[in-house]
Formats: sequence, structure tokens, C-alpha cells
Amino acid sequence: MLKIYNTLARDKQEFVPMVTGRVGMYVCGMTVYDYCHIGHARVLVVFDIVYRWLKASGYEVNYVRNITDIDDKIIKRAAENGESIHDLTARFIAAMHEDADALGVLRPDHEPRATQFVPEMLDMIAQLEANGLAYRAPDGDVNFAVRKFPGYGKLSGKSLEDLRAGERVEVADNKNDPLDFVLWKHAKEQEAGEVKWDSRWGKGRPGWHIECSAMGSKLLGNHFDIHGGGADLQFPHHENEIAQSEGAMLHEQGGGCTFVNYWIHNGFVNVDKEKMSKSLGNFFTIRDVLQKYDAEVLRFFILRAHYRSPLNYSDAHLDDAKGALTRLYTALKSAPAVAQAVDWGGPHAARFRAAMDDDFNTPEAVAALFELANEVNRSQSAEAAAQLKSLAGVLGLLQREPAEFLQGSAGAGGLDDAGINAQIEARIAAKNAKNYAEADRIRKELLDAGIVLEDTPQGTTWRRA
Repeated sequence: MLKIYNTLARDKQEFVPMVTGRVGMYVCGMTVYDYCHIGHARVLVVFDIVYRWLKASGYEVNYVRNITDIDDKIIKRAAENGESIHDLTARFIAAMHEDADALGVLRPDHEPRATQFVPEMLDMIAQLEANGLAYRAPDGDVNFAVRKFPGYGKLSGKSLEDLRAGERVEVADNKNDPLDFVLWKHAKEQEAGEVKWDSRWGKGRPGWHIECSAMGSKLLGNHFDIHGGGADLQFPHHENEIAQSEGAMLHEQGGGCTFVNYWIHNGFVNVDKEKMSKSLGNFFTIRDVLQKYDAEVLRFFILRAHYRSPLNYSDAHLDDAKGALTRLYTALKSAPAVAQAVDWGGPHAARFRAAMDDDFNTPEAVAALFELANEVNRSQSAEAAAQLKSLAGVLGLLQREPAEFLQGSAGAGGLDDAGINAQIEARIAAKNAKNYAEADRIRKELLDAGIVLEDTPQGTTWRRA
């Protein structure tokens, strides 16, 4: 039985879908005004694993991951660049897809963009107003009245008193209460025409929080199984989603409706023990990292930590992940394998399944892969190697030919395949001429360049260190 740590319950709970055999899952995606960073990589990979494991467990999954393609940062960046909002967001949506594809992240079943669902947002705002939970402010904004919604704070565990005294609450003259948040922003004269929509409250655009409530309800229904995102979204974004979505449903079934059953949040990425953030200048884009490391190494690095724990980013940790992944690929190199259906009856698969059913415990699942790799190294069994490749495939790992990973790419200033093979041929010629000093010199020269030679009965092979 799959167990999931439910942020709403603050406990690990058995997962029981609303409809047997089917799962509806919504994950908050990217705001597309810049390249994705390592924090985004973690969200992408973590919920890719959740998606993959639910499917591997036999569920039919309807996975929605949204794109925020209109907000203050997007408008500001487009103006700075002198380009249209559409051109800016289209460019960074394409970049996001390139990064996600490189990391082996499966595309979601639906990838709605906020600008495509403004009518649904307007309908939800109107329903909130009809239910007495929304009001139009003097400046033309429409705000959510937090104190009128019972249970606000249940996801974050914050009381209204705590929130009122907290630093995150902004005081604004156009709100009845500082806790209230905006649902509809009135249009400002200086804003471009492309960021304005007509509404019963005048021209404007939606606030950030309302988009996920509207898109989730439209694509998955008013009540669905799983909602995920980064820990930084727990408050206020997800708290506000609950208030909006459940507030809009108060007229249904006599009130008391539930928006989402299980809330999943992945932990922060830390650099030098501090949370990675642009304000601290310690963030790295996915593209920055992939200049130095293979994309599968980055994916593996993310999976070696439990999704709820902090992820401590450093080159040293990525180097360690590269070495560990190299050991797994080396096992497959010693006993070539073709991926096939996983034999879930085996002991390693049983350990793997138990780990993944325990709140997607990927570190323990990876440990099961290393146990199996040790068996492959001992036995040279093609059957064990096939099981290793197939189990790893559930995590999106080890699906390339071993030589492709082990030999990798030359990188800046490195030797290419042709240069390496030429050196190997020169070494073979030196050995045949009994010039062992020259053969040793070539081996050392290659090793200094990061190329490890391995002499086998079948000939000399190589890999990048």
C-alpha cells in the first residue's frame, strides 16, 4: 500500500484514490520569464518520479502541470527586453521543455497556460463574490476576504493571529484587512494592452493564486487526489488555493467541500547551507549545471535525497553522484542487458517497491539498485543485469548504452572520441613493439586528460573519469 506524507494532515497516510485505479494530480509549474534553475529541476524531477511510480503501480494518472505566462515579473521583463509578453513566454516555455527533456522528465498529460483560462478564473471570482468571500476595493481590485473563510491556515498551520503579526502580510489601503489577497488586478494605464481582459469589474488581469484554482478545477474537477509543488508554495499560494477553491464550492452540497485530498511538497535546495535564491545570488540555472555535468547525473543527484529533505547543492555532491552513477553503468557494461518488464517477485525489486511505497523513498530505492549491481558484478548474469536496467528505468535511469554514458562528451578543451581512439591505437602499436615505456606514457597522458583505459581479453576500452 502506497503511503504519502500529506502536508495537510502532517502525517504519512495510506493513499486511497477517489476513483479506484485512477489518480488526478496537479503540480504548480514554472513562471516563464527566465531559464529554469536547480530549484525548478527538483520540482520537475520529484513529481516526475511521483507520476512514474503511480503509473508503475497500475494507476491511470491524469497529470496537470501549469505554466504561469502572465504576472508582474513577466510584464516587467518583457518591457525591459523591448519584446512582447507572448514572445518572451514562448521563448522560455521552449527553454523549459528543453531542460525538462534533458533531465528525462516525462511531459504531463496537460500543461495549461494561465492566459488560456481567464474565463474560468472570472467565473470563480464571481462565485466567490456571490458567496460573500470577495469584494471590490476602491481602486478596482477584487480581493478575497480571508477572515470570512473558515479554516484559513489549515495547510500551513498558521492562525489568523500569527499571520496578522507575520512579516509576510502586506498592509494595503485597498484591502479591508491586511490578510486579504487579490483575485483580480485592475488595469493600469501604463500597462500594455496585451495584459488586459474585460470583466464585470472592469479591465484587468487575474491575480497569481486564482489561476491554479481555476485550472485545477477545470481539468481535474472541484475535488481531486493530489496537489504538489515546492515547499515555498505551501504558504501563501497553496493556502490561498484552498480558500478560493473551497470558498467557491460553498454553494454546493451544503458547503464543507474538500479541494484536494493529499498535498505533497518537496524540500528546498540549499547552497552552502543557505536556501538557493536569486536575491542571495547563489542560484544556478539547469543550463549552467549541464555545461559541466551530464543531465542524468543531475537527475541522479536529485533522486539520492528524499524529496522532502533539503537538497544540498555543490560540485562535490554532483561529482559524488557522477561516481555512483558510473558504478551502476559499469555493472551494466560488464553484463549487457535489454530492459524488460520488471520481475516484482525478486528480493531487490521487493525492496525497491517497499521503498517507493513508503512516501517515494528514492534513496532507499537507489540502494536496492546498488545491491543488484553488486550481484551483476559477482555473477555476470544477463538476467540480473536486465532486472537492474528495468528497475532503474522506473526512476528514469540507466536507459542509455553504458558506453554512451561512460565515454560521455569531450567537454571544453577535452579529447574527442577520434583523438582517444588514435591514442589507444598508438599505445597498442607501442606494446606490440615492446616499447612499454611509451605505452605507459600514453596511458598516463590519457589518464591526466580524464580518460581511463581498461584492458580486457576483448581489447582495450575507455571511459571518462
